[in-house]
Amino acid sequence: MVHLRSVFRIVGLMLLFETIMMMVSGVVAFYYHDESLRDFGWSVLITALAGGALMLTCRGGSLQLTRRDGYLMVSASWIAFSLFGMLPFYFSDYIPDVADAFFETMSGVTSTGATILDDIERLPHGLLFWRSLTQWVGGLGIILFTLAVLPIFGVSGLQVFAAESSGPTHDKVHPRIGITAKWILGIYTGLGALLFCLLLAGGMSPFDSICHAFTTTGTGGFSNYNDSIAHFHSPFIEYVISIFMFLCGINFTVLTLLATGRFRKAFGNTELRAYALLVGA
Repeated sequence: MVHLRSVFRIVGLMLLFETIMMMVSGVVAFYYHDESLRDFGWSVLITALAGGALMLTCRGGSLQLTRRDGYLMVSASWIAFSLFGMLPFYFSDYIPDVADAFFETMSGVTSTGATILDDIERLPHGLLFWRSLTQWVGGLGIILFTLAVLPIFGVSGLQVFAAESSGPTHDKVHPRIGITAKWILGIYTGLGALLFCLLLAGGMSPFDSICHAFTTTGTGGFSNYNDSIAHFHSPFIEYVISIFMFLCGINFTVLTLLATGRFRKAFGNTELRAYALLVGA
């Protein structure tokens, strides 16, 4: 049995979270006096209405999610996040085709890195920031952001965590899954903040630094320039981004074990050993 009311209520929560992301991107557009500000305004309104409607109409569902619920919620969240996330691109004149706008957004939230754009540099700052932000959120998994707040609704997130986590290692590092999600989110954010500082020290502008920190920690590789990081002609920037690509490619459960001092268990992980060996070779 699938608990559809619970699943779609959490999808509504995801859309409200996406609304906040759009508002942040709208602030960036406002700061740079972009014409994309109006596009973000309409996107925020539509996404907030959809998310709020799901939250209100799907109340009263089960508080215990099954593994089947978890898989459905993950799939539905990816699709909904991309469907509404494409609105700023579609409403602008930069990606006017629905299929292209959806592809670009799905590429971001899945941290795939493919793009339909042949001239990235013509995009205004607001859309460039939104493009990078989708990849940062998708890099860790949008579901993990939800897991950090699921306990507020009294919902168990264990099955969602199992459905979202990639690879053979998705062990809990804390008895409460919400605490595990917050630790992983903290490490992910900390790595991004450190990378931002290093890129800033390497000569990038604050805007380029935060966008490339988003896409590097997300391991998708979106850039604000057609030549990617070759645009900066800086070996320092290339080395720093390469190192952080490696670090952020490690299973974040393993990174959490390292952060909590469980070194033997972390370094004994077969997935980590194979990954390091392949990258080293």
